[in-house]
Amino acid sequence: MVRSLGIISTANIENNFGVLCKHRPVYMLPYGGRYRLIDFSLSNMVNHGIRTVAVYTGEKIRSTMDHLGDGKPWDLNRRINGLYIVPPITQGYTISRYGDIPQFYSTLEFIEYSKEKVILINEPNIIAKVDLDDAMEHFLETDADITLFYKKIHDPLGNYINCEKMSISEDGDMINIGLNLGTEIDFNMYLRMGYIKKDVFIKLVKESIEKGDADYIQEAIIKNRHKYKINSYEFKGHVENIRNLKTYYDANMNLLKRSISNAVFQENGVVLTKTKDEPSTIYTESAQVQNSLIANGCIIEGKVENSVIFRGVRVAKNAIVRNSIIMQKSEILENASVVNSIIDKQVIITEGIRIAGTRSIPYVVEKNQIIGRD
Repeated sequence: MVRSLGIISTANIENNFGVLCKHRPVYMLPYGGRYRLIDFSLSNMVNHGIRTVAVYTGEKIRSTMDHLGDGKPWDLNRRINGLYIVPPITQGYTISRYGDIPQFYSTLEFIEYSKEKVILINEPNIIAKVDLDDAMEHFLETDADITLFYKKIHDPLGNYINCEKMSISEDGDMINIGLNLGTEIDFNMYLRMGYIKKDVFIKLVKESIEKGDADYIQEAIIKNRHKYKINSYEFKGHVENIRNLKTYYDANMNLLKRSISNAVFQENGVVLTKTKDEPSTIYTESAQVQNSLIANGCIIEGKVENSVIFRGVRVAKNAIVRNSIIMQKSEILENASVVNSIIDKQVIITEGIRIAGTRSIPYVVEKNQIIGRD
């Protein structure tokens, strides 16, 4: 099988997450009790034999460096190839810093000299554990210049409005990419992922810089759709398109459904992440837990229902956590209640405090806050 160069691009991800992304990029949002969103892109790549991955970080790089480090959890801490973390373009650079094409152009020498002849480009806010070997086989058999991945969506409730919609011919060729406005119940959602021949990628980047007619590689692909052979690959597995606070909350809550949890964590290889040595969670006699995902290192003395609890969280006696996400090392003290909420890292909800949002608009507490009566 042809080996590809993995590129994780983050420039096209909109920040609609409020205080959750005040100090972290979107792709570093915690997910599923112990992971970050970027873990799924990285893990899927290495599980399918990709040994060189470049992560274009964008701004707020500190949390990225802390989590990814040298890439050891993904076996990317290599003398040759491995993980490359690409910081944003500096002020002194002569080209525009807007979009991902300038970022790619700033590292074009690295891309040109890489041994891989195919690039897998991916945006990490969409969780889709695509069988990359099968997709590569399709890419090679059809002799395409570019193969873009999509998922057929049935959306009678309009949950996917403003997601990207791919128009596809009867032969499977990509016609165009636009926005889903909800005019059709069924549509093809573009997954912002695909294979592209390296020489085509380089041409698109250089031409876009020279002409100044595209800031994003996706934009360049669409503008050149009549010049190159661009087809599609259907992914039939589970997808989470995390694009705002509501979809982030829903994506975590969906993990409480066993079928979705199995699809996210078990299909097409395991999900790797930065390891932290934590003891087993302690459940006291007063603890009541129902349908929840609870990580290691927690102390549960109160009531937890339909919630995702990250590492090192304490839920004190007579406290209630329901339909909520509680992130690392936060504390819910005695007689406090948290309902339909997202509590960021190292937050303390003091005794007797009640916090509640709704399923459509969860209440959010910024990290390192102490919520009391004062």
